[in-house]
Amino acid sequence: MSANEDQEMELEALRSIYEGDDSFRELSPVSFQYRIGENGDPKAFLIEISWTETYPQTPPILSMNAFFNNTISSAVKQSILAKLQEAVEANLGTAMTYTLFEYAKDNKEQFMENHNPINSATSISNIISIETPNTAPSSKKKDKKEQLSKAQKRKLADKTDHKGELPRGWNWVDVVKLSKTGSKDDE
Repeated sequence: MSANEDQEMELEALRSIYEGDDSFRELSPVSFQYRIGENGDPKAFLIEISWTETYPQTPPILSMNAFFNNTISSAVKQSILAKLQEAVEANLGTAMTYTLFEYAKDNKEQFMENHNPINSATSISNIISIETPNTAPSSKKKDKKEQLSKAQKRKLADKTDHKGELPRGWNWVDVVKLSKTGSKDDE
């Protein structure tokens, strides 16, 4: 069989095996992702396998560069890829995508034994907090609001409705008062 026929058969098999599996994702007919572990699991990781034109006679391209793997150190990623590469060497010449995904699932704990989650948000907040002390005092002076006394707050509350808005016409001039006192020409 030619490489293309092998790929077509394996593609069909992968689609039928992983139909309805949320962990499996077909990016293209020659590129696949599989999430090892549950979504909330800190030791979960994502493997991407891309077939070359001559796959399965030549090894597929293995990758762990997905955003999902940002909390995994590069040393752990390299370790996982090295172990998967050994499995590729053992299965060269045969359809191996399913085998690699299952191998990763079976050895997840062993792969992730040295994993300490990297919290990128913490490192960013540390950088931000290091920069902020210089700007903090000036921002406090700008943000200070004028404090109102209880009597001032009560007057303000009496003028406004339940939404804190002034009633319609609050700044209108009392027309009746003006007409009575305003014109001396009428006398």
